[in-house]
Amino acid sequence: MLSIEPSALTERDTYKFLIGSVVPRPIAFVTTRNGETVNAAPFSYFNIVASEPPLLSVSVQRKGGVMKDTARNAVTTEELVIHIVDETNVSLVNETAANLGPEESELERTAFTLTPSDVVETPGVKEAKIRMECRLHHHVPIEYDGIVTADLLIVRVVRFHIDPTLYQAGRIDAEQLAPVSRLAGNFYATLGETFEIERPK
Repeated sequence: MLSIEPSALTERDTYKFLIGSVVPRPIAFVTTRNGETVNAAPFSYFNIVASEPPLLSVSVQRKGGVMKDTARNAVTTEELVIHIVDETNVSLVNETAANLGPEESELERTAFTLTPSDVVETPGVKEAKIRMECRLHHHVPIEYDGIVTADLLIVRVVRFHIDPTLYQAGRIDAEQLAPVSRLAGNFYATLGETFEIERPK
């Protein structure tokens, strides 16, 4: 077994180790508001925090200590909309990863359609099979060596939206959702084969 001391790695090598090891990762496609501009971007540092209340986490890495548009907008407006990325929209979502200015909408690079939200003011993307309107529950700046390197956003879901064909008897059909997950580099993964193991009693 090869043992590595994290301090012996560069930040980039640490990043590559983590994203190559923690796989597959779900992808949050997030819309936020900056005045009249709707910013959109994908994030794979994303997961569930709790179900009561329904909390999700999105960690947004900073570049040179500078907040990204998504984190800044979410902290300012205290809201965002999270969409689940699937096989039908992953290519368009990838387009929104472009490095644009805060006054430019990444959605203009796509054929996505904005749709009004019910509870928050930030619109969502109509084409997503699942979207969740969220309010900011807690913002945790991640500090290391005196520099803030990331913004952890813990958000509370205030409205679920789902394609009704996916939702039967209170359960979501994962095969119909066809979610896409993130691997390292430019690689993604589909759901693939699934199997069941009963939990011990």
